Amino acid sequence: MIGLTGGIASGKSTVAGILEKLGAVIIDADLLAREVVAPGEPAFKAIVEAFGDGILNPDRTINREALSRLVFADPEARKRLESITHPAIGRRSENRLAEFRQRGVPVVFYVAPLLIEAGATSRVDEIWVVYLDGETQLRRLMDRDRSSREEALRKIAAQMPMAEKKKFGKVVIDNCGTLAETERQVREIWEREFGLKD
Repeated sequence: MIGLTGGIASGKSTVAGILEKLGAVIIDADLLAREVVAPGEPAFKAIVEAFGDGILNPDRTINREALSRLVFADPEARKRLESITHPAIGRRSENRLAEFRQRGVPVVFYVAPLLIEAGATSRVDEIWVVYLDGETQLRRLMDRDRSSREEALRKIAAQMPMAEKKKFGKVVIDNCGTLAETERQVREIWEREFGLKD
């Protein structure tokens, strides 16, 4: 299994979509994160116990925006949340991977923004990093979330710096350019690494 990671707003989902079109199977940690915090799940109960009913929507689901605001403003709260969600996500990803292995799927990518920060690198055989320079990352994050510069900078600061993350990559995908440039780059890497054409 290959870990696909990068900073916030670096374009991991875009690259994952390109890889999927080329034939890769994707396990998305963000989707798993939504599944493990659904009402009735053990992580849901633990999060409500840790952060209170104030983070719930009227339908008793977790208000991700309210929880996000809380944890991005408080590093200790973020660590508390991650200590609940990361193990649950890890277990679910292992189950998915086991299913794909049973079916003989040749290439599986595990897309996880905090793969390195969560100490989950042992879950994957190698790491691919989607890279952006700081200014492009800031601009894309502000555009994507319609947030202020200060808020975007706070979110970026909560993660490992891109220059540091880049060092972990066996493969580094530079996503500073256009979508067409990124797509061409990913196709070239795919053919070089796997000799597979879509």
